[in-house]
This record gives sequence, structure tokens and C-alpha cells, in this order.
Amino acid sequence: MIDHDILDTGLGDGDDDDFDAAFEGYDEQLPEGRYLDRELSWLAFNQRVLELAEDDSLPALERANFLAIFASNLDEFFMVRVAGLKRRIVTGLAVPTNIGRPPGEALADISAEAYQLQLRHSAAWQELVRPAMADKGIQVVTWESLPDDDKERLNDYFQLQIFPVLMPLAVDPAHPFPYISGLSLNLSVRIRNAKTGRQEFARLKVPPMLPRFVPVSNDEGGLRYITLEDLISNHLGDLFPGMEVLDHHTFRLTRNEDVVVEEDETENLIQALEAELLRRRFGPPIRLEITDDMDDVTLSLLVKELDITEQEVYRLPGPLDLRGLWDFMGLDRPDLRYPPQVPVTALAFQPTTTGRAQEGEVFDAIREGDVLVHHPYESFATSVQVFLEEAAADPHVLAIKQTLYRTSGDSPIVEALIDAAEAGKQVLALVEIKARFDEQANISWARKLEKAGVHVVYGLVGLKTHCKLALVIREEQGVLRHYSHIGTGNYNPKTSRIYEDFGLFTADDQVGKDLTRLFNELSGYAIEKKFKRLLVAPLHLRKGLTKLIERERRNALAGKPSGIRIKVNSMVDEQIIDALYRASQAGVPIDIWVRGICSLMPGVEGLSETIRVRSIVGRYLEHSRIFSFVSEGDPQVYIGSADMMHRNLDRRVEALVRVVAPGHLAEFDVLFDHAMSDQTSSWWLEPDGTWVRHARSADGTPLRDLQYLAMTEVVRRRRRRTTR
Repeated sequence: MIDHDILDTGLGDGDDDDFDAAFEGYDEQLPEGRYLDRELSWLAFNQRVLELAEDDSLPALERANFLAIFASNLDEFFMVRVAGLKRRIVTGLAVPTNIGRPPGEALADISAEAYQLQLRHSAAWQELVRPAMADKGIQVVTWESLPDDDKERLNDYFQLQIFPVLMPLAVDPAHPFPYISGLSLNLSVRIRNAKTGRQEFARLKVPPMLPRFVPVSNDEGGLRYITLEDLISNHLGDLFPGMEVLDHHTFRLTRNEDVVVEEDETENLIQALEAELLRRRFGPPIRLEITDDMDDVTLSLLVKELDITEQEVYRLPGPLDLRGLWDFMGLDRPDLRYPPQVPVTALAFQPTTTGRAQEGEVFDAIREGDVLVHHPYESFATSVQVFLEEAAADPHVLAIKQTLYRTSGDSPIVEALIDAAEAGKQVLALVEIKARFDEQANISWARKLEKAGVHVVYGLVGLKTHCKLALVIREEQGVLRHYSHIGTGNYNPKTSRIYEDFGLFTADDQVGKDLTRLFNELSGYAIEKKFKRLLVAPLHLRKGLTKLIERERRNALAGKPSGIRIKVNSMVDEQIIDALYRASQAGVPIDIWVRGICSLMPGVEGLSETIRVRSIVGRYLEHSRIFSFVSEGDPQVYIGSADMMHRNLDRRVEALVRVVAPGHLAEFDVLFDHAMSDQTSSWWLEPDGTWVRHARSADGTPLRDLQYLAMTEVVRRRRRRTTR
């Protein structure tokens, strides 16, 4: 039986004054310097990704993939975090960092650390991954190393496939310095005019629509490739006839591509956002990557024309922009990839007849009891996707309401909503058009949905809607029943195959009423009410979690069972961290499982001795958020979309739902036990902010892979069902 008074986000309405009084004076009891720098912690996360690329026990192409992920992650870090810090410094709006450091000093430290990581990244490619791929028959070679017959074939390829799309841009009194787009790969070319003897400069953009690695041959010796820029560089004479090519170098520019829209100053959010997206292309430069052989004359010209500082120049061994290594993931070399893992259908959704589930079976399964689905081990297509497709087709379904934060380009989720609207159902889609780097795609989806008759809303002014919610209203024997889905990940079929997430399906009437009210408030003007089985930001989530932490602290002081386990992407919010410190001082055992940033210092005497922090980075991106509290033996466990960051708690609409089924609670316990075990491969956070990888036992035996364990457990549960 669920006690809804306890489930209320107030956790009992009468104890607010007592609760607030309990925290008076706490700040003075906690020491200064109790947080780790959030930006350096993020760089440490990307270092963990890099360490996977350096791990020779992993398949060669997977290592190349981690190099590409590292590069992409770092690009976004510069475009958003570094760009934002620099913008605030320039405008005079910057405040000290979360550890109290002056912004200028913090930026210098970030730049120095990022540069060292980029050097390590380049070395990992040249010295580790590239040779490992070559040993398996996939070589990346240079033009100089090619025999004449290969050069001849590439000459023909260049003339037919590359030369026509190249656009050399000269820089002289008649031609100003060209615009350099963000993240583009470019060649700087110094040439001498044969007639005048004058030296000139030209810029050549490496076409992004062409393969970054050009096949040279496929023979008994294996596959051989040359980088596109290497091929172009050795045909510059064709682009500058009558000129002497003196020198050429590769460079790459990163710009500020964060989007800022003042919603309270605009009547049309979509139009304002579209205008801002056009301005994004022309954001100020924040990083210039150059090859380590670039001459001072060329560098001086670039620095002057791009108006950047020496601190923003990153001189690196080539090749630049290793995101192109993603191209190799398309090769038919399963021996160089992780063994295939095929998602299975969750037990509750396995059809009772052969083939596709019959009409209403999905709803029957949810009505029998809450269903917890763990992606990517359990299929998104046969759970979330089928849930919405069946809702669109079911004549008993009257309405569908859903949030959309990020989805795929060919989204069956969006198509299901369109089908439902065209079938005459009431459909509400809350599309978050401010989802970073997905803004244009979401604007397109919003317009497509509107044309189909879907009621499209864009959330509340000043808040991003980040929660993952779907609500289906179905008429059953004259009674309206709610079927709800609350997830930790986006409604995106593509990322669901590589992101680890949980989703809860429930026919619980209280959850349905909570979601009905929440959707009404999201399509209205404000979120004001409390909810029964949900914790909702920005008004109630921080307070609700803090009260749950405080309850564990009080239980520990009273000698009662206590314990906290939290799994998040980021642990940054100072109030939540301080509450965890206080709980630790009272003796509460606390496990924090974090993928990315962690500003909490574990294991500090007198402050956080009972706190352990682990990180798992691997084949799948750990993305779920779980909050578990012992609560005197009546576990309070929530899942949802919120990380412990200021933006999630204060500037986003987030929702956590309480999980109550004993089997689901046991599943979370097992997952945490494995994640925090010394026998599981993971990174451990030290008190000084250092992450130490524990991948092998003392005798050199590889430790267990948590993600492999999760998959085998899902398969084992299915086998138990089928053998009954």
C-alpha cells in the first residue's frame, strides 16, 4: 500500500518550519574548500573516455570510436562552457567559480589542462590506436609513402570527385580575409605570384561532405586510407596554376556556438530562436587548433585576422579533428568491434501470441503492474515505441500527451503522434525547441506536428522542459484510465541503443493525475502545485531531495537504519552536496555513482568519510538518474531526468517518479551493488579530485564489466520466463 502523504513532495506539509530550522548554522560547520572545480572535473571525465581509447584490451575500432567521442566532447565543452566563461569575462559579468577562483585564473587552468589532454589524444592516435588498426589490416598512410600506381589512381579520384567542390579563397587587397566557419577543417596556403614575385595567402576549406579518410586500396595487405587533407595538400598546384606553392598547414577554428534567447523580451520564441541560430554561425572564435609545423608568419596572420589570444592557440601533431574516425565504425569488421548485444523485449511486453502484440496487450501488461524497462538491454522499440504506436492506433485511446526534448531524424515517436492526431485523438506535444544543438531539428518537428493537428506548446518562459513524460488516456468500460511513462532518457530510438536509461510504465491513478496536472501547467503559465508520486523542479525537487537526505541523517543520529545511493550524470549543486556532507558526518553510508562531473570530495576525514564515488564509462553511455534512500526499511527510490546541477534544479522542468514495486527496488539494489563493488571495473574518485581506474585485480585478472553483467542479467530473466 502506497502512503501518498509520504509520497507528496512536501514529505508531510506540517514539518517545513522544523525542517528549515534544522539547517540553521550548518554552513558555518562545513569547511571552506569543500568542492572540486567543476570544469576540471568535466575534463577529468573526458580523460576517462581517452583512457578507454588507450586500453589495448579493447577492440581496435572501438578504441578509434572513443578517440572520436573524446574529440566531439571537447568541441562541445569549448563551444559552450569555455565560450560562456570567456563571454562573461569580456562583459564583466563573470563571478568566481564554484571553488572561489577568479574567472581569469580558471580559464587559464582549463586551457592548460585541455591542451595537455589534446596532446595526449594525438599521441594515443599516432602511437597506440593507429598501429593497432594497422596490425588488423586497416592502415592510415601518408601521400609520401604511396607507390606511384596508388598516386596515379588517387590523382584520377581527386580530379573527378574532389577538385570540382573545392573553393580556394585568396587574401589580398581585393579579397578580404574570409569567414572561417566553426569546427571546419582548413588549409592555409602561402603562394608566390610567378609574375610579380609577391607572396600571397589563401584559405582552402576541406569539404565536410566528403569522406575524411579516402580509400587508397583494398587488397591482400588489407585496407589503406589517406586523410582528405593530405590528398588535397598534394594537389595544390592544380588549384593555384601559375603560382608557386611555398607552404601549407592545417588549422581548425572553434567558435562560441551557445544560443541565448531572452524569452521575456520576445513575442515569438521560434522566430527569435531562428534568428539566434543564424547568429550562432558567426560567434566569436574561442580556440584555434594548428598543426605543430605551422610557420610563424601564417600563425601571426591567423591570430591577427581571427582576433584571438595566444592562450587560445593549440599547436598539435596532426591530423586535426579526429571526429572523422567515426567513419571507420561503418567497416564490416565485427572482429574489431564489441560483440553484438541485441536488446530483448521486456518480460511484461513479450507477446502472448506469436508475432506482434495484439491490440490492447501493452495496456493489459501495464495494468497488471508497473513495468520497469532498462535500455539498451531491453528494447526501446518493443516498449516505448510500441506503447505510443498502439496508443495512436487504439480506438479506445482518447488523448496522448508527451514531452519531446531530443528525438531522431526519422522519429517513429513523432510519426505516432501525427497518426494519433490524424485519427481524431487529442494530442499534446510539448517540444523543447531550446534543446542545445537540436534547436533547428526541434523547430522542424514542431511545425510538422502542428500541420498534422497536434497541439504543440513550448513550455514555460525562462525554463527548459527536460522531463521525459508520456501520458495516454484510454476509455475502458466507460471509465477513463491513465497510462503513464516516465523516463530518464530522451524519446529517441537511435540513442536508446547506446544510452543506458530506465523507463517506468504505470497505470497508477495517482501518477496519471500528477501527469495530467503537470501537463496542464506546462501548457499554461506556471508550475505551482505539489504532486503525490512525483518530485518536480523547479519548485519542489531540490527541497524534496534535501528532505530525504536530511531524513537519513536524522535516522543515523537516532541509531536507525540509513543509507543513500545516487546515480547521476553530474553532481555539482552545492546545497545537495552540503546536505550529503552533513549526512556523512552523521554516519550515513553514501554511494555516489556519477558519469561526468563531480564537485563532491569523498573520503575526507570529518566531512565525507562515509561517501564513496565511482564512475563507469564504457560501451554504453550511462545516462539514467536514480535516487535511493533506505528510509527505515521503507525504501524511497526515484528515477527521472534530473542531474544535481543548478540548471536542473532551478531552471528546468524536471520530474522524478517514485518506484514502488519490490522487484524493481531489488533490481536497483543489485545494480548499485555491482557498480560499487571492488570487483567491478570502474574509476574511483580520490579526495583531491583525482580519478583512479580500477580495471584489474591484484593478479592482473580483468575486473567485471558492469554493462556486460546488466545484459546477461536481462537475458537470464528472459530465459527463466521462457522455460517456465
